[in-house]
Amino acid sequence: MQRPNFVAITSIAASAIFLAACSKKEEAPPPPPVAEAAPEAPKTLDPALFLTQPLVTEIYTADPSAHVFNGKIWIYGSHDYEAGIPQDDLGSHFAMRDYQPISMDSINGPATVHPVALDVKDVPWAGRQMWAPDATEKNGKYYLYFPVKDKQDVFRLGVAVGDNPAGPFKAQPEPMKQTFSMDPSVYKDDDGKYYLYFGGIWGGQLQRWKSGEYKADDEAQPAADQPALLPKIARLQDDLLEVAEKPKDVKIVDEKGKLLLSGDTGRRFFEAPWIHKYKGTYYLSYSTGDTHLIAYATSKTPYGPFTYKGTILHPVIGWTNHHSIVEVDGKWYLFYHDAQVSNGQTHLRNIKYPIEIKYNDDGTIQPIDAYFGDDIPAAAAPAAAEPAAAPAAAN
Repeated sequence: MQRPNFVAITSIAASAIFLAACSKKEEAPPPPPVAEAAPEAPKTLDPALFLTQPLVTEIYTADPSAHVFNGKIWIYGSHDYEAGIPQDDLGSHFAMRDYQPISMDSINGPATVHPVALDVKDVPWAGRQMWAPDATEKNGKYYLYFPVKDKQDVFRLGVAVGDNPAGPFKAQPEPMKQTFSMDPSVYKDDDGKYYLYFGGIWGGQLQRWKSGEYKADDEAQPAADQPALLPKIARLQDDLLEVAEKPKDVKIVDEKGKLLLSGDTGRRFFEAPWIHKYKGTYYLSYSTGDTHLIAYATSKTPYGPFTYKGTILHPVIGWTNHHSIVEVDGKWYLFYHDAQVSNGQTHLRNIKYPIEIKYNDDGTIQPIDAYFGDDIPAAAAPAAAEPAAAPAAAN
């Protein structure tokens, strides 16, 4: 959710009827209290250029965090809208202000957009910009973790609690102590412990915390030959409302055990940390930001260090690339977004139908091409050494 970089879009014949059939209008009255025009179906992009199609089109959606609660798939994401704010390097045009969960009964079935579950006006300490959230469940309660700038314009993490995965959620009166930056994600391990991961550079302000204290005027990244900034991890308290320890760096290293460098933009962490566990191995996946990839690294512990392994998802339409990975009925799926519905407007995105991910015998993941156009940023073009996975059936 960072620097604008408009993707050139080639005009192609429209297929609005196909996309409209992929969406399901919200049926539950009253309508969400958000004043926005419903997105129009695309007029220039051929659906055949995309591996899967938009999950919903009645609102703009992004940054999907997918979970299975009580046998139903729930997706928590950002709710994009056109705020009319000029674009800048810190993502001011990403002015999201509420969350609307999405649910599905099956992985390829229709999706339902639920009413607003949490609004920025109902968070006592919040100022603006409710970016990518995540959620978890414990003992019949549901916990929504979210980043929002406080009234001093500092990104903090908050948590809100509800009795239903659809919400509504009631925010705690203060931000979570010792947390900062953005993109929270929560992982529940097999032993019942919950871990909070977070962080993002550039607009996510992680660079302002390099010294351990917040410095509003410090936007500098480490030199290209120095270790890159890293996401954070902290185990949560039993009540899931605060962290139980001081957040630590999640180290990401190369095959020789050396920290990835700041100049290694095709591999280093930028934003969107996500953890899943497959056959006893922890997989940390994340966005490389300005090179538009979803990369991953593996470890034998939730704390790391994580050894870089490769790319999961190649660039999509729009500047940002943000994802989650979840197991459904014994198979693993990648949820992601792009900007197909808005014809490439990077701040007006849409969550896509998920893609099944495939593991090789050694545990590595087969990389995926979800967009077949020729207008992705040249710097982020797939490496020849990483052949794309065979296309799955499109939704």
